[in-house]
Amino acid sequence: MIQQLINRYKRMRTERYLNETYRCQYAFVGMGQHSLTNLYPVLHYLQVPLKYICVTSERKARLIERKFKGIKATTRLDDVLNDEDVKSVLVAASPGAHFSIASRVLQSGKSLFIEKPPCQSVAQLKALTAMQQASGSRIAIVGLQQRYAPAVQILKHRLKGERLLNYDLHYLTGAYPEGDALLDLYIHPIDLATWLFGKAEIVSYLEIDEHSYILMLRHQHIVGTIELSTCHCWQDARQSLTVHAGVPIEKLLTCRQSVEYLYRHNSFSPTIANNSIYTQGFFQEVSTFVNAVEGKRANVLTDLQSVEPTLKLIDKIMG
Repeated sequence: MIQQLINRYKRMRTERYLNETYRCQYAFVGMGQHSLTNLYPVLHYLQVPLKYICVTSERKARLIERKFKGIKATTRLDDVLNDEDVKSVLVAASPGAHFSIASRVLQSGKSLFIEKPPCQSVAQLKALTAMQQASGSRIAIVGLQQRYAPAVQILKHRLKGERLLNYDLHYLTGAYPEGDALLDLYIHPIDLATWLFGKAEIVSYLEIDEHSYILMLRHQHIVGTIELSTCHCWQDARQSLTVHAGVPIEKLLTCRQSVEYLYRHNSFSPTIANNSIYTQGFFQEVSTFVNAVEGKRANVLTDLQSVEPTLKLIDKIMG
């Protein structure tokens, strides 16, 4: 009896995966290390019909067609935008080019997944939102994957109803000479703060050097301090968040300290839920976009307008 139940469960799990099919045609713009490591594997696992990959190099385009059978490689974005069979475009190119590419995709009426940062300012974000509304493009999602991470979603739910006092958020990495640390890296912790605690104003901030900051933010119901730095080491890069809520219980009664794990993956069990692509939110953000495009049930957490509080803070820091 037990073996029959086990076999039935395994069969149902396999059939559920096989029944998840997608009918729309998609295109991807860009093929950097981030795309290859975190986004393409999700598309492959879901078996999303990818018709085009658009890159800037003719040599890379030829290599793509040799590597990815059945996919057209092009250096012309117009090839993608003029193809009526392609309903949606995923973009993970050079951050400085995102606004221009996103604008053209939205103006074509196609749905858009745009990796962070979607643009360089709040003004550009509002322009993208207006383009989406004017063109009738149904779906536009920004690649801020931490909102989709299981641990973050559990924490957001747990914080509801709590009397929040303050928080400390630290985001420490190694040097980042290849881009803009504020828009490319620090957008993640700043967005995490606005996602968990709501819109914020900068009470004060200290620029330690060209790439490091200490921010003090005031939200409606909580204040927080954020440390952002690229003066550490990539081998020991870390992000940590401590939230203080209510009256410390040790002031009221004596108790032993305890640790509660809201979420942790099982590295021993090789299922999709225990893969770092899933635990970090990449799987959920891409699958949410595809499901939304296909008209399936999807909980979109990163539409264009929802990113405005984050970019407002970044605008103020940039002056």
